[in-house]
Amino acid sequence: MQSITILGATGSIGKSTLAVISEHPQRFNLFAVTAHANVAEMLSICARFNPTYAVMVDEQAGIALRQQLLEQRSSTAVLIGPAALLDVASASEVDTVMAAIVGAAGLLPTLAAVNAGKRILLANKEALVMSGQLFMDAVARSGAELLPIDSEHNAIFQCLPTAAQQALGQADLAAHGVSKILLTGSGGPFRELPLAELAQQTPAAACAHPNWSMGQKISVDSATMLNKGLEYIEARWLFNCQREQLEVVVHPQSVIHSMVSFTDGSVIAQLGQPDMRTPIAYGLSYPTRISSGVAALDFSQLSQLTFSTAEAARYPCLALAIEACWQGQAATTMLNAANEIAVEAFLGTQIGFTAIAEICDRVLNEIAVIPVSSIDDVIAIDQQARQVAQRWVEHYRLC
Repeated sequence: MQSITILGATGSIGKSTLAVISEHPQRFNLFAVTAHANVAEMLSICARFNPTYAVMVDEQAGIALRQQLLEQRSSTAVLIGPAALLDVASASEVDTVMAAIVGAAGLLPTLAAVNAGKRILLANKEALVMSGQLFMDAVARSGAELLPIDSEHNAIFQCLPTAAQQALGQADLAAHGVSKILLTGSGGPFRELPLAELAQQTPAAACAHPNWSMGQKISVDSATMLNKGLEYIEARWLFNCQREQLEVVVHPQSVIHSMVSFTDGSVIAQLGQPDMRTPIAYGLSYPTRISSGVAALDFSQLSQLTFSTAEAARYPCLALAIEACWQGQAATTMLNAANEIAVEAFLGTQIGFTAIAEICDRVLNEIAVIPVSSIDDVIAIDQQARQVAQRWVEHYRLC
């Protein structure tokens, strides 16, 4: 029986992980769940799964959860604060850690799990976007097992030869016959919108993804395709890609989750319903497979599968991410930080939709790309970029 910690249990990935675990109670034991401040969701999770620990980052939320669990005579112990995330990610009792905290907040607890040599189901793409080579070096040193959970990276992983799967971050793709990795993306809700109308789009419109049910932050990132840009950066590190070996393709139906093109002309694709339970189940059971609760595709119901290139004019955030990927670690750390600040401001209706890309661009142009040699360097650059981004948010807000 695997003992599991879920970092970010109340988000969409966390909920899907719990759904898969509930299908296989004989295989998985829930050691710990974490959340930022969602007391109601955590109460429900604790009542159903009875984890050993529940971690709340927000102090007041943690106090409230502790009191309510005591009233319910729950045996789940409540831990409070960011340090507790590291504790439950690295605890000796834990075999597998689902890293599903959204954004930069997930970096340190994910690294704690890596350094403790756990099996890491990586759904927090920002960990690699922010720390790249440092993260992959830590995996190699600790002997941790890294399995990608984002649907696109999980698809690529499934399409690769076993030898390449077992050498993440170090595999020579060409030596394994791989010519190119093709990351697919739906294009988001504004794929066919006239460009002149993008600036007027609301948070509600940006969060109305046509295929996937996701949180607000990742939904906005999908609308700008910055999410695909972050996945591009993540793929570079996971699969040790060169620039010519990595490409983004718009695929509106979200049926093909990504593809691998081989030197003999073959292309292997992974297909499935747009449901995160599939890659989560694969990560939990790798190298075998278990039921995810997701129905197989009915090919008689698929009317078409279409593909196109991603226009830079429509998706400037994607173009920024691709360029930042090859400029250096500091550039991708800055981009991620600036985007988090800009998206938060957009969701709070402080800035318009197109200002997200403009703020990210301004931050990348304002701060010099310097060498990064430690996680402390990463955190310092992240904080600097957030301060500059916040200043630009105020500028756009007052305009």
